[in-house]
Amino acid sequence: MHLERTEPAGVVGQRKSKTRRSGILRAALIAVLMAAGFQFCGEAQTHARLAGIRTINVAQMGSGSSADALRLRIIDRLKKSGRLKVVEGASGADVTLRGESNIWATGTIKLNPHSGGATQTIYQGYLSVELAGNTGQTLWSYMVTPSRFRTASITDDLADQMVARLLEAIASGAAAGNASEEASTPHVALHAAGSTLAAPLYRKWIEASEAEVTYDAVGSEAGIEALAAGKVDLAASDFPLADEGPLPAKNTIQIATVLGGVVPIYNLPSLGRTLNFTPQVLAGIFLGTIRRWNDPRIAEANHGARLPDAEIAVVHRNDGSGTTFVWTSYLSLVSPEWKSAAGFGARVKWPVGTGAPGNDGLADLVNKTPNSIGYVELIYAIQHELNYGAVKNAAGEFIKADLASITAAAAGAKARRGEDAGFGILNQPGKGVYPISTFTWLVAPVEGVSAEKRAAIADLLNWALTNGQKQCASLGYAPLPREIASSELDALKAWAEKK
Repeated sequence: MHLERTEPAGVVGQRKSKTRRSGILRAALIAVLMAAGFQFCGEAQTHARLAGIRTINVAQMGSGSSADALRLRIIDRLKKSGRLKVVEGASGADVTLRGESNIWATGTIKLNPHSGGATQTIYQGYLSVELAGNTGQTLWSYMVTPSRFRTASITDDLADQMVARLLEAIASGAAAGNASEEASTPHVALHAAGSTLAAPLYRKWIEASEAEVTYDAVGSEAGIEALAAGKVDLAASDFPLADEGPLPAKNTIQIATVLGGVVPIYNLPSLGRTLNFTPQVLAGIFLGTIRRWNDPRIAEANHGARLPDAEIAVVHRNDGSGTTFVWTSYLSLVSPEWKSAAGFGARVKWPVGTGAPGNDGLADLVNKTPNSIGYVELIYAIQHELNYGAVKNAAGEFIKADLASITAAAAGAKARRGEDAGFGILNQPGKGVYPISTFTWLVAPVEGVSAEKRAAIADLLNWALTNGQKQCASLGYAPLPREIASSELDALKAWAEKK
């Protein structure tokens, strides 16, 4: 049996309330307001600034004793690396590393299952950081979750992963070009609506940029319908548009913004370990052909797990959802039975289960329902302190979603447009790939946009594809691969110059 090492006594802080927890991950990580500009060299700017770093101030990593332990470990690892000089206070540093963290108990296990002896508490958590320059601009960000087969304590594991990623980013920026001056953004009010999958990120971008945007997280389908009806200026969608429907693809520009991952979440508080799911098991559960947690098909992928003899409570979205589109598209790819019975789309006829609105609503319902399973974007699982499973990929590995495995899914993606604008990256081949990964898009009309709004939309989307890419990883979204970001910027420039 795999055992995740427990945290030493006194390290884990008090558990936050659900309401406070949902907001803190976003609010605590909002960068100091940045100058947003219409230019096309954001990645080079990031690398140039990273290349010049010599001194670093490590700020707090949240509150509580676990945050203190994380900060001390980060400082220790940085000092031992010899790459950066750690200084106290932002005024004497080239950059400041600031963050937010949370560590929580997921259950307990007996050290000897054949006796009534001692037990260990099992922990999960995250560490999310942003690296800020001396004027407050975000230069880099990242989120780490526990290594699946870690041997160190959870705090050491999270801190060590973070330092390794930071040093890699600084090293990779050493040969980059020079930064350019940034232009100002026109202040025109915009209204956007759609994706709940990307809502935490888009709200963060809106607060961090100078754009005046109202964003309604109503689901991808409702956002597209609102754009088609002329009620909003931008729609956010987790599925690419087709040439049929309320808003034909040929009448829009669809700009990929980031990568995300949809994960299977479950509420089994007594399990004390991460569950493995094969594609066939996920399809069987949502088809209703696998009805109990101790089904042999689940047990086969989870050797040694003490699965409860309990009915599986399936939870799904009841609104028009891009997350549902991604989830059901994956099930259709891996299961002919699912494809025949339910198919894929923003809405499907669910064979079993209870519906909930939005990613937040689905996560809340799973959180309240023992023995339940559902699907949400990665950040919602983390925000709600829910267990999420590892999924068997095309290479035969059980992979738990994180930034590295989601990024790996897009490694072979090409920047294609027109009929192939979906950039499909579900169930991609290769080692280390999380199989339920996806792009998400912002959509604007080709015609009928005033010159003022066209300029404001172009500036916002350009900011998202340059400066915004530096901030997305702190919320668990992966930046676009360089080739695709460049292609999106070219398409955006052509759209912005359209008369």
